[in-house]
Amino acid sequence: MGNVGESEKYLLNRHKEHHFTAGEIVRDVIIGVSDGLTVPFALAAGLSGANASSSIILTAGIAEVAAGAISMGLGGYLAAKSEADHYTRELRREQEEIDTIPDTEAAEVAEILADYGVEPHEYMPVVNSLRKNPKAWLDFMMKFELGLEKPDPRRALQSALTIAISYVLGGLVPLFPYMFIPIAQKALVASIIVTIFALLVFGFAKGYFTGNRPLWSALQTAMIGAIASAAAFGMAKAIQL
Repeated sequence: MGNVGESEKYLLNRHKEHHFTAGEIVRDVIIGVSDGLTVPFALAAGLSGANASSSIILTAGIAEVAAGAISMGLGGYLAAKSEADHYTRELRREQEEIDTIPDTEAAEVAEILADYGVEPHEYMPVVNSLRKNPKAWLDFMMKFELGLEKPDPRRALQSALTIAISYVLGGLVPLFPYMFIPIAQKALVASIIVTIFALLVFGFAKGYFTGNRPLWSALQTAMIGAIASAAAFGMAKAIQL
């Protein structure tokens, strides 16, 4: 807590924050599950519309889930790695500016604090204190000038695995009926019921954790999945004509 007084420590210990802080993980799960539920669902519906057998649909679906999980996981890894590389570049640039033009950087600190309504006689001690602590100064500039938080070094791998696993879990749901029902048209009906239910549950959970209206999120998510599968089924039928 830094140089916080005893009374402030007492107040902080009494007050426990209850903010939701797992936003990045939830975002990765949402990306993986939403794509996993809709893409294989649409593929299975399209192949069912082309009168393919359940075994062919299942084989194609599992292949798509495997390829999709690898692709989505790789995309998550590269995105997180790019974010970390961007932070490192900006950190070096900001450190160089603090070393070479400290007066200008100090003026930027003053400007940032002034934007928050802090008066000159109030922010000058803060500016001078930061100048005596280069590490804290650099951290302040990264957060308040550039709006960048230091990324977790494990973030890239964590994102890749979370998205890939979520994609697999979501992708197996619409394929599950094809494992037990040999007639594709009957399996399609069961797949629609199972997937729409899964989309509703997933949409509700997504809305709950992201602070949106859970019921609206559930309906919206299910509607998007239904439109995607209907479009794929319709295109497959149209090609057959």
